[in-house]
Amino acid sequence: MFVDVQNIYYTVRQTFDCHFNYSAFWTEITKDREVVKAIAYAIDKRDNKQMKFQRILENIGFEIKLKPFIQRSDGSAKGDWDVGITIDVLDYAKKSDIIVLASGDGDFDLLVNKIKKESNVEVEVYGVTDLTATSLIDAATRFIPIQGNLLLTD
Repeated sequence: MFVDVQNIYYTVRQTFDCHFNYSAFWTEITKDREVVKAIAYAIDKRDNKQMKFQRILENIGFEIKLKPFIQRSDGSAKGDWDVGITIDVLDYAKKSDIIVLASGDGDFDLLVNKIKKESNVEVEVYGVTDLTATSLIDAATRFIPIQGNLLLTD
């Protein structure tokens, strides 16, 4: 189970104006399955709210991988886990029957096609339908839209 936290955060917020329900996601994914590995990839800004969120993810069962937040001199920011996620997915595809990827990033379509072919695994992609790349949806064995109980609403 591999979660692109930044992608999920921004796509859920933009579309639904709420947060992703990681507890419901965990419950859905792990029902009648053994978890080989669950990693959430995030950017580390070192603020209290974010550290509380990371502890919640750890309590659910995720390993947290962090990259430092980089603010460029022109005001733009950098914080991308695509290569790290790809390396881990390639490694765990050899040890798993199903890979679950939570992201709408179309850059992952090549990865999904590669592991389906070479590792003979199924790939379930969770994403916000309107903000998930069509190429990623098409590459997935199964696309599951983020909606309903996967949303944390007040």
